[in-house]
Amino acid sequence: MESPSLHQSFPMTHESSNMMLPTAADRPVDVRARNLWMRLAETQAEVEAAQELRYRVFVEEVGARPSEEMRRTRREFDAFDPYCDHLLVFDTSQGEGAGRVVATYRFLRREQAARAGKFYTEDEYDIQPLLDYPGEIMELGRSCVDLDYRTGGNLQLLWRGITAYVLFHEVRLLFGCGSLYGTDVAKLAQPLAYLHHYHLAPETLRPRALPERYSDMNLLPKEAVDAKAALHSLPPLLKGYLRLGGFIGDGAVVDHEFSTTDVCVVVNTDVVTEKYRRSLTRQKGAEAASEPGDG
Repeated sequence: MESPSLHQSFPMTHESSNMMLPTAADRPVDVRARNLWMRLAETQAEVEAAQELRYRVFVEEVGARPSEEMRRTRREFDAFDPYCDHLLVFDTSQGEGAGRVVATYRFLRREQAARAGKFYTEDEYDIQPLLDYPGEIMELGRSCVDLDYRTGGNLQLLWRGITAYVLFHEVRLLFGCGSLYGTDVAKLAQPLAYLHHYHLAPETLRPRALPERYSDMNLLPKEAVDAKAALHSLPPLLKGYLRLGGFIGDGAVVDHEFSTTDVCVVVNTDVVTEKYRRSLTRQKGAEAASEPGDG
C-alpha cells in the first residue's frame, strides 16, 4: 500500500464530454463473471468511484491519514492518478449505469511514468535495476476490494484483468509496494525475515529502499524463522505475488500515513501469462465438453 505524497486532485486530461467510449473489442480488459464486469475506467466519474472505494478501505478501514480535501470529498487520491490506468470491477446488480465499483487496481507503465515524472515506488525505493530492464515494465498500486467481495475467486478475477492488460501492452515485469499492517518493524520480524531469506530478488532485479527510509529486513537468522507461520501471516495480496514467483527488494519502508510497512515486490510476467493461458485452455476444454455432441 502506498501513501499519497501529493494531496492534490486532477481531472482526467484525456477525457472530453463528447468522447466516444471504447467498445468491448477495443478494450485492453473486458471480463465478465456472473454479476461482475471488469474493465479500465473510462470516465472521470469512474475514477472518482474508485477513489471513493480507496477512501473507505484505506482511510476508514485501515486507518490511513487523509488530507483535508480527501476528508471533504471522501476520496483517496494523489498526483499520479491522472497518468494511470485504473482497473475496476463493477457489480452490475448494484447501482446505476455500469454498476457499483467493488474493486480497483492502478497501473503505471513507462510512458505514463515519464509524463508523471517518475514511478510512485521511487518515493520509497531505488528501482534503477527495474528501469534498466529491457521492454515494458508496469507498476501496480492502490489495490483494494470492498469488504463484501473479498473472496479467493474475486482475487483471481483481478489477476485475469491484470494478465489481460499485461498481454495487451506486452509488459515483461511487474513491480510495486506490498504492505504489512503495522509500523513496528520489530513486531514484523518473522514475516520480514522470511521474505528476506526466502524471496530476496536477484541482484540484477533488486530494488533497494532509499537510505533515509531503509529498514533492515534481516532481523532474524534463517534458522529462527518459522517459514510456514510467516507465510501464513502475510496479507493475501503478498502471498499471491509470491505464488507467481515474485521477488522482494532489499529493505522495508515504514509508511506512517497508511500505518503499514512496505516491501517492494517484483514479478516476471512469464509466469503470470503462462498460468493465464493454462487457465483459458482448461476453461475452453470444459466448455467444449459441456456442448452437445454430433451423435
